[in-house]
Amino acid sequence: MIYRARDVLVVLLVISILLPLFAFVGLALLLTGEGEVLYKQPRVGKDRKIFNIYKFATMLKDSPNMGAGTLTMRNDPRVLPFGKILRKTKINEFPQLLNILFGDMSLVGPRPLVPSGDSLYSEEEARIIRSVVPGLTGLGSLMLRDEEKYYGYRDDAIAVYADVIAPYKASLELWYVRNKTFLLDTKIIFTTALSLFFPRLEMGRFFPLAPQPPEDLKNEIEYNADQ
Repeated sequence: MIYRARDVLVVLLVISILLPLFAFVGLALLLTGEGEVLYKQPRVGKDRKIFNIYKFATMLKDSPNMGAGTLTMRNDPRVLPFGKILRKTKINEFPQLLNILFGDMSLVGPRPLVPSGDSLYSEEEARIIRSVVPGLTGLGSLMLRDEEKYYGYRDDAIAVYADVIAPYKASLELWYVRNKTFLLDTKIIFTTALSLFFPRLEMGRFFPLAPQPPEDLKNEIEYNADQ
């Protein structure tokens, strides 16, 4: 109950402050995009129930049927010009505040994935991870911030995601669920805010007890650094 009260109070406060920004973004998308302001996509929520997540529209309408599908590549041509700014600043994620008000999501929790991404978890992993409400931010999204940088230039991006990213993400989400406290949530919220101002900050230093990147993921980081 305390988590839900926190979520509603914080979201109402943030929406009241950011309403002018939302209006500006909506107008800009109408003028520069394909006439869409909000984009909705099926995601897997608590108890593996499907719900529609909301984001500002940053990509071509038919992008799920183009290129890498639900994976977004580095310098992805499907991303609209104004959408690049929204994605870089994470403003595109702000409409998920509505999902929090609707009760589909919380401020903090495992990120809700598209069904194809969620299916990469084992049955046991999915059961545990989806036993809690998914979050706007979470340990997995923090430690794998801008995760496309790990596979964004690879021709085998889908395989890299399945074999490298997904297993590490699962370990992070499992660790979070098993160690979930109000204090941990507060730390994740604070660190998320910090990452908006310092995007290159290494998140692992704030969560030393959480699973750290495995060697194969470190290799992906080094591979992309050389490109």
